[in-house]
Amino acid sequence: MHPIERSKAFCEDYGLSVPIVMAPMAGACPAKLAASVSNAGGMGSCGALLLNPEQISSWTEQFRAESNGAFMLNNWIPDPAPERNQQNEDAVRQFLSQFGPEVAADAADAAPLSFDDQCRAMLEARPHVISSIMGLYSPEFVSQMKALDIKWFATVTSLTEAFMAAEAGADALVVQGSESGGHRGNFASSYDQSAGLMSLIPVIADAVNIPLIATGGISDSRTISAALILGASAVQMGTGLLRTPEAAIAPAWADAIGKTRPEDTIITTSFSGKPGRAVRNAYTDASHDANTPDPAPYPIQRTLTQAMRTQATKENKIDTMQAWAGQSALLSKNTDAQDLITQMWDEVVSLMK
Repeated sequence: MHPIERSKAFCEDYGLSVPIVMAPMAGACPAKLAASVSNAGGMGSCGALLLNPEQISSWTEQFRAESNGAFMLNNWIPDPAPERNQQNEDAVRQFLSQFGPEVAADAADAAPLSFDDQCRAMLEARPHVISSIMGLYSPEFVSQMKALDIKWFATVTSLTEAFMAAEAGADALVVQGSESGGHRGNFASSYDQSAGLMSLIPVIADAVNIPLIATGGISDSRTISAALILGASAVQMGTGLLRTPEAAIAPAWADAIGKTRPEDTIITTSFSGKPGRAVRNAYTDASHDANTPDPAPYPIQRTLTQAMRTQATKENKIDTMQAWAGQSALLSKNTDAQDLITQMWDEVVSLMK
């Protein structure tokens, strides 16, 4: 099937006119940005990881006030509670005091949000799609989604994970290449085994019979076209949208994205305890020094770095900011999201001719 025809079939299934899905970037997915993407004919999204049920409901209401388009909610599949190591946590707290406010002794004791409550809230919001990352939803939750005609997009980073997700009933696979900004979605393969999108998409396309959504390094019409030619039915874009005014991220982060070369990003566990690709800065450089204490496991490291990250955003200080970015960041544009989506897709159609 011709790539354009394949993408048209995907769009028809999901009520879209453009096969572009906004990446569900937890903490950087305002409803206004999602609505702009949907109003351009794509699919807006929300990363619900950091939201309680009331906030999930509020985000949904804000989105629907600005768009009648399709939208997606996403959550991480939780890991078992990590083992605590007080000595390591104290060392990390002391290290972090060099970069931000003193970290409270009980910072890591904060209770996590209830995953079950978040899942119930996502079902009540009735999105068109619920997606997963870091694992697979339980058969019970998948059945609940299907009963409400909510589709499931499962994020995978390897052929092994693709087989697992397809077997579990995913309606489509978000195939995350190693170029991707933000957290890695690995759950059955180690993050250091991650492959680039050019290798992953055709291999997985040959192996499964459900649509693929390519993500990682998707920032302009050329990268979209390449992903479709390789076998994807749609693309998911994150970093490529972060410089739009609707994203409303810290100016220092947006400026850094506009200057970040592929070699200027780094995979680091220093912000959350899970690996993610970010703009290299003073904090990540120090964190990767051999004399620095190892980061605590997720989510303890995330709670320990919270004060530093909050202050960095407030002070617009890139040196200590959690500035996620993919390897194609330099291609990102500072233009209205709706216009950007429309322009990119027009260019794709022209290129494909």
